[in-house]
Amino acid sequence: MFQPRQIESEPSWLDEDGIKIYTISAVNKPINRAAFMPRLAEVKQTKSVHWPTTPAFVIFHEGASCQYLVLAWWGNDNELFTSVSVNTSSGWVEDPAQYSFCLWDLEVFWCERNYFIESIYCSSPDIGAYRNRRVGCG
Repeated sequence: MFQPRQIESEPSWLDEDGIKIYTISAVNKPINRAAFMPRLAEVKQTKSVHWPTTPAFVIFHEGASCQYLVLAWWGNDNELFTSVSVNTSSGWVEDPAQYSFCLWDLEVFWCERNYFIESIYCSSPDIGAYRNRRVGCG
C-alpha cells in the first residue's frame, strides 16, 4: 500500500559537475549521501555526457528492500534520459530489463520537468536557475 516518503534536497546538494541530488527514504530517515557517490561517479563515466553543462538530477533512494540510484539528464532538446542502478547482494547493477525508477521517484520527475521548462526549455536558458530549483524548495 502506498505511503508517502520524505523527499529531501538542498540547493547546496550538487555533485562536482552540478548534478542536483535528492534523497528518498522508505523509513523517512536521513540518507547517507556519501554511500551513493562512488556509484554515481561510476555511472557518469559510462555515459557520453558533458555533465558540467547538462541539466541533470540524481535520486538516492533507500527503498524498502534495496538502495536505488536514479540518474536523469536532459538531452536532444527536450528528452529525459535515465539510468537506474540497484545495490543488490552482488553489488550495484544497472539492468533496465529488471530495474527502473518507481512511483515515489515520479514526484521528483514531475517537478524536474517543470523546472526544466521554466529554466532551460525557454527563451533565456539559465542552468544556474535550474540547479537552484528543488522539490519542496520552490
